[in-house]
Amino acid sequence: MKENLINLKYKDKEIVLIPTAHVSTESVKLVKETIEEFNPDSICVELDKDRYKNITNPKAWKNTNIIDVIKDKKVTLLIVNLVLSAYQANIAKKLNTRPGAEMMQGIKSANELNKNLVLADRNIKTTFMRIWRKMKFKEKCRFIFSMIFAKDESDDISEEDLEELIKRENLENVVIDMGKEYPQIAQVLLHERDKYLAYKIKNAKGKKILAILGAAHSLGVEKEIFNEYDIKELDEVPPKTTFSKIIPWIIPIAIILLIIYGFTKNINTGIDQIKSWFIYNSVLAALFTAISLGHPLSILTAFIAAPFTSLNPFLACGWFAGLVEASIRKPTVEDVNNVPKDIFSLKGILSNKFLKALLIVIAANLGSSIGTIVAGTSIIKNILGAL
Repeated sequence: MKENLINLKYKDKEIVLIPTAHVSTESVKLVKETIEEFNPDSICVELDKDRYKNITNPKAWKNTNIIDVIKDKKVTLLIVNLVLSAYQANIAKKLNTRPGAEMMQGIKSANELNKNLVLADRNIKTTFMRIWRKMKFKEKCRFIFSMIFAKDESDDISEEDLEELIKRENLENVVIDMGKEYPQIAQVLLHERDKYLAYKIKNAKGKKILAILGAAHSLGVEKEIFNEYDIKELDEVPPKTTFSKIIPWIIPIAIILLIIYGFTKNINTGIDQIKSWFIYNSVLAALFTAISLGHPLSILTAFIAAPFTSLNPFLACGWFAGLVEASIRKPTVEDVNNVPKDIFSLKGILSNKFLKALLIVIAANLGSSIGTIVAGTSIIKNILGAL
């Protein structure tokens, strides 16, 4: 394991990087021993303030109020966090350790030895917002579906597999593969954070710095330590483009204008336009909610809300259906506790009230979006037929 340590000299500082597998018992042992031997002035961990709170108080997230999540429009962020956390938790359980145990060891050692603790990572919300703003619509859809329907392969991973993963040649392949599959995600999640982590590490107090990093970042940080850049830019969430601000309004305005135009031709055409809009939006939103086994009132809510929310970019049909679902079928503590196990199977999602509410949000929104496309096509056909 010690052969994987990265020793660097930056100006008058000695820096040791410890690549870890996040759920490896060997990584925890390596962190403890290296800190004792190196005796650093500062210990840097790959955490931000929010994840520091979560890792030092792992039960805190279980108090998450699903209704607040839906109201605050954080469903996608929560799903991504849940999948990643659940995957780590399942591997950790199999290996009889805790997710982030090596970070906990770093924090523990810093407290016991009175060392300066540095939370070196960028805020996770900033990272996800930068990813989201930079991804194209097609990439967003593919990413969300791949996360939701990800197969849990944690049962096939052993301690030996994790130790193989943190070897330099294997890490390089992982980073390259991720860059090919999701270039925007790799840029923000890996390369930008490499720079951010490197900046925090090399500017930590003292002459001897030790950093505990996820293995995927070790090679990038090793390189970026010697580069200079503006860290403020990496902390900013890119503003929405003019196009992204305008596009949500184009379809609603076009639909309204087409319906009005239909009435100028004759009243029957106008009425048919309105019928098409309401029927397709309502039926498809309700159908997708029903397929997801939503409560009858959630289905009814999707049916009623869809035609109106589709004309307002600030609203979404799924929010209303999801809120009703979560209010009627209130998630229990057991549901929240079972998220790591249930999230990787359709049966688990449908039986877990916490995950079910998230599914209803997505299903109703998807049905409403398809309904908008179908209704819009029908309206255009009606107009052409009336010419």
